[in-house]
Amino acid sequence: MQLIPRDIPPRSVWALEQAGVHPLLARLYAARGVNDAQILDTSLAHLLPPAGLKGIDEAAQILVNAIAEQKKLCIVADYDCDGATACAVALRGLRMLGAKHVSYIVPDRVVDGYGLTPPISQRVKASGADVLITVDNGIASVAGVAAAKALGLTVLVTDHHLPAQTLPEADAIVNPNQPGCNFESKALAGVGVMFYVLLAVRAKLRESGVFDAQTQPKLDVLLPLVALGTVADVVKLDANNRRLVAQGLARIRKGQMPAGMAALLSVAGRQSAQCSAQDFGFAMGPRINAAGRLSDMTLGIECLSTDDMGKATELAAALERINRERRDIEGDMREQALELAQQMFDPDEPAPPALCVFDPDFHEGVVGIVAAKLKDLHHRPTFVFAPSQAAGKENELKGSGRSIPGFHLRDALDLIAKRHPEVLQRFGGHAMAAGCTLEEEHLETFEAALQQVAQEWLDEATLQRKLQTDGALPLEYRRPDMADTLLREVWGQGFAAPTFSEELEVVSQRIVGEKHLSLRLKHQGQPVDGIWFGRVDPLPTKAHLAYRLQADEWQGVKRVQFVIEAMAQD
Repeated sequence: MQLIPRDIPPRSVWALEQAGVHPLLARLYAARGVNDAQILDTSLAHLLPPAGLKGIDEAAQILVNAIAEQKKLCIVADYDCDGATACAVALRGLRMLGAKHVSYIVPDRVVDGYGLTPPISQRVKASGADVLITVDNGIASVAGVAAAKALGLTVLVTDHHLPAQTLPEADAIVNPNQPGCNFESKALAGVGVMFYVLLAVRAKLRESGVFDAQTQPKLDVLLPLVALGTVADVVKLDANNRRLVAQGLARIRKGQMPAGMAALLSVAGRQSAQCSAQDFGFAMGPRINAAGRLSDMTLGIECLSTDDMGKATELAAALERINRERRDIEGDMREQALELAQQMFDPDEPAPPALCVFDPDFHEGVVGIVAAKLKDLHHRPTFVFAPSQAAGKENELKGSGRSIPGFHLRDALDLIAKRHPEVLQRFGGHAMAAGCTLEEEHLETFEAALQQVAQEWLDEATLQRKLQTDGALPLEYRRPDMADTLLREVWGQGFAAPTFSEELEVVSQRIVGEKHLSLRLKHQGQPVDGIWFGRVDPLPTKAHLAYRLQADEWQGVKRVQFVIEAMAQD
């Protein structure tokens, strides 16, 4: 592991400090490319305007007309947290704007597969809907959209995934990543795209006199959901996304959130007043995602859509049970996957440039999580496959992949599909995460093709595990209140949480909970507690460690703790 201190431009630090930014935060922000305090302004006034999104005017007009004519709207959602929050935002927002008939359908991961398929379009038509709205999917659903149009449905696609060469022939498409869209933030999550569509609809209704500035619905109440879906989908937290997340967090900390979000925080043992972006990624997000992985995402959508606290509490408890089951399955699969991966190469030799793991006992609902664990462990692009559980698909495998910087996973799948047209039935995704479906007989060909692409694209430097850090922590900032300050800021994908690094003296160490290393350290000559989760191997008496600052409370007393992330090794 190489620990690489970030470059800290002194001019940017000075400019931020002059604008009143705390000196430590100024240093951290400057190292992440912020050179103007205005970029840190999270007020709604600084959100990018909806008009920049290609297709949003047409989409808004479709919905304005549908609301005026009281047409029946049906939302087709994805079965992850982004899709669930996007669906809840659409349901709540459209009703706030005057829609009387709004329903939704969420595909079943096993039965239906991903996205808007022709059978889903038929189900929408059978429900009596006039307008089909996709959220967090649809940009690749050429056949599904064609089927919906043939059935006489008006189709509005809202998505953020990368498009294929052929776009679906929908009545309107809103996706910042579609060709010809000049919207500055390409990192909007699916829930962010739907929120922007609602803003555009409200603007048109205001222009036509349905609302004025005083009577228009306050769509900002949807921001806690937007924040949750944005962080849970691990999209890049550029300035615009950070504003959306910060606005959502501010409302949650005041207790202003949907009942389901409050219930999810409660079952996770988190306090709304101290809610952070980490709680989205590690507390609420996994519990919503568990429904889509092992059960029915309807549970998650209902939890986020209800205003009945009793119902929300009941649904959150059900999601908690499913998430525990997911953790058990994931744990078993991870052990199996690790064993299979170890069999692929000599432990004394470097791992191959990509990993591909399959076991007939794997569950397709958690292959992505296991792929992420293997990727983290070996620092290699990784695909994990499981048998399809769909009836009549006994020979079909569902795969989920996770990647490392420098290896665009969806582009790799696209290249494999071009070189071996018979192998992949379906594929899609992003640079760092993607999925595909293939027949078991083609798995060996896929693995060889993946290895070939990895050998062509990855060099030794890219395969070297690296961690960017913020250098040494000045002693005066090693305080519990500073740890709390850092936690309350918006960090995430593309805007990494602060990780400091320096040589520390290891005074004592012991294993706690059978799998964690509890440490007593000396930081710049002064004692401090540390913990390294998931490590049992002892450390040398002096080690160059990367760590996060955390406030740990014991018997009512707050003290600083270093959470160790990595150790520098040659």
